[in-house]
Parts: sequence; C-alpha cells; structure tokens
Amino acid sequence: QVQLVESGGGLVQAGDSLRLSCAASGRTFSRCYMGWVRQAPGKERDFVATIAWGGGSTYYADSVKGRFTISRDNAKNTVYLQMNSLKPEDTAVYYCACKMISGYYSDPRRYNYWGQGTQVTVSS
Repeated sequence: QVQLVESGGGLVQAGDSLRLSCAASGRTFSRCYMGWVRQAPGKERDFVATIAWGGGSTYYADSVKGRFTISRDNAKNTVYLQMNSLKPEDTAVYYCACKMISGYYSDPRRYNYWGQGTQVTVSS
C-alpha cells in the first residue's frame, strides 16, 4: 500500500515556475512507476509525466515537453515535478500517482494509488 501527499501548487503568472513535490510512504514506493496527472475544470484527467523505479526512464506529454521535468529521490521517498514557462492552459489540479505495472504510462486509468491533488493556477 502506498500513500501520496502533494504540495507546492499555487497561483502564478504566465512564464513563471513552480516545483511540485509528492511525499510517499510504503515499502512498495521504490517499485512504482511514479506519474503526474492533471485535471482542468470540466475536463478529464490528462497524463503529464512519469518516471521509472530507478529514475532513468522518463516520459512526457507533448504539451509539456521541454518545459516540465520529473525526478524522484527514493532515499527521501519523494517525486518532483519542476514546471517552467508555465502557460494558462497548465491550470489544473495536479495529482501524484503510482503505477505498479510497466507499460501504458500515459493512461491515467493504469495508476493504482493517488494523492489528494494540489491546485496550480496560471494567469495570463
């Protein structure tokens, strides 16, 4: 069982940066493919980024490539999402999630554990 708690969201202007953190607990954390998924008002959940157990394999949605960076520190049981050059369309609730199986990294339905979410609002 994995417990996830996100933090670091806030209200910023377009072009600003934010760093989200996800604190995890549970022995299975190191086995997780950790992902970030976001949900804008009135829309379905969209994949943002994911990272493998060892941190060597990362994947990003086309909409955030070159702007967002996902990383993890297993010693601290923490995963991060560095968000640069933020745009108004990035406004959403950002969720940290854990996927126990390989593959289907861009499908939010494949993630088994979820945090409570943290709000990111980007004004123009």
